[in-house]
Amino acid sequence: MNNDGELMEREEDARLDMYLTFAVADEEYGIDIRSVTEIIGMQPIRTLPESPDFVRGIVNLRGKIIPVVDMRLRLGNPETAYTDRTCIVVVETTRMTAGLIVDEVSEVMVIEQGCIVPPPDVQLEGSRRFISGIGKVGETVKLLIDCEKLFDISEMKSMVRISKENKQNV
Repeated sequence: MNNDGELMEREEDARLDMYLTFAVADEEYGIDIRSVTEIIGMQPIRTLPESPDFVRGIVNLRGKIIPVVDMRLRLGNPETAYTDRTCIVVVETTRMTAGLIVDEVSEVMVIEQGCIVPPPDVQLEGSRRFISGIGKVGETVKLLIDCEKLFDISEMKSMVRISKENKQNV
């Protein structure tokens, strides 16, 4: 009989090449499924003064206060009205939990490592710094986002501080 450690390791291996794909503006993106904790519908977001433009505010997710980021703005796209397809993808990194507002979730798909190429070798600044690779899926490509690099250290510290400071107020 297997022990719990072996079972968890097998489950982790099974999710190794799996990505949650979603649309933002006219692009398709993917996030390693191991970073995704859940997908929730849009809900009231409490706005916060003096936060970066892409940080929409905070939500109370079953007693846990998490910052919510509009991925359109984070990726340098213009703001648009939310639709019935807009949702929040809750991701967990080694340092924080955050909600990512995306235009539409597509599917969970396998993108094998052999089908992923590095992003073009250009100055990685702005939104390009967190694109970890380009997944080739048939005739399409998915820009793969590294959630660990989604926020620089000062942004991350700011969002963690926002979450802690507003825990009592939501």
